[in-house]
Amino acid sequence: MTVYFIGAGPGAADLITVRGARVLATAPVCLYAGSLVPVELLAECPPGARLVDTANLDIDRITAELLGAHADGHDVARLHSGDPSVFSAVNEQMKRLDEADVPYEVVPGVPAFAAAAASLKRELTVPTVGQTVILTRVAQRATAMPEGEDLATLGRSGALIVLHLAAGYVDRVVAELLPHYGPDCPAAVVAMASRPDEIILRGPLASIAGQVKAAGVIRTAVIMVGRTLGADQFRDSHLYAVGRERDPGAGTP
Repeated sequence: MTVYFIGAGPGAADLITVRGARVLATAPVCLYAGSLVPVELLAECPPGARLVDTANLDIDRITAELLGAHADGHDVARLHSGDPSVFSAVNEQMKRLDEADVPYEVVPGVPAFAAAAASLKRELTVPTVGQTVILTRVAQRATAMPEGEDLATLGRSGALIVLHLAAGYVDRVVAELLPHYGPDCPAAVVAMASRPDEIILRGPLASIAGQVKAAGVIRTAVIMVGRTLGADQFRDSHLYAVGRERDPGAGTP
């Protein structure tokens, strides 16, 4: 049988992909992170499905659930918030399945930064303003950052920086980015993106930390800093440019 690592999306239950929903509706076993995955999604599981909240399970117990379901001949829907490709702790699970010779697939989902950009109604890449997006986090006691990936180093690029898991360290984020972006650089924080209790904060980099603390945002948030967030003067993209030569037959049946 197969384990499906499914990106459940950023929060809203209807932001799961069609493929993810189809797998969820047929898998007799579902492991989900109860603290992050919307409970409404569990209603899509088939009747009688075994539902396992992994919020308080360690990697050994999670692996035991996956291997046990495989031994019983059951497919498993393993729901992760956002998209499995970033900050999802999927690697260690896939490594153990490889060692046990258990097949698995990954079903991508809507990442939190994409949902945050949608809430801000912003394209993160803007012609002539910024074409690079850096997804990162800050060092914490449990997880250090590799050499050369600290904010002071990444900030030298001037690219749009998107930070996950950093709302509780917003003062440090601002302090490390101010020398490179300046106090007036546009910044935004989106907490609980796509959910009914979503919080959107906007302002210059110099004041965003105060807004975050005043709003009581400490987790489940994305911090964005970069000039594209405030870009209102820019060249139109080449894709739809009026003067671009086009194949008159393109797109016709």
